[in-house]
Amino acid sequence: MSSDLIELRVITPDRLLVAEKVEEVTVPGIDGYIGILPGHRSLITALGGGKLSYRKGKRTEDFFVSGGYAEIKGSKVLIFTERSEGDE
Repeated sequence: MSSDLIELRVITPDRLLVAEKVEEVTVPGIDGYIGILPGHRSLITALGGGKLSYRKGKRTEDFFVSGGYAEIKGSKVLIFTERSEGDE
């Protein structure tokens, strides 16, 4: 994988919502939003409720999550959330 991309996975208890290689991710942390770019340091953090967004080229996708946590390690970002907008 190119060093300028992040492997993003968003997972709920029922299914894998997102599995993409992206350029940037923004997640709702407990104390505010966290921007993640390639090369971000390793981090595990709790998520608050809010908008999760990611960018791939000129396309930006976003949806709302209600809590969970994020694990950032190397070029991978794993998001574990109980629910998301539109998740059924």
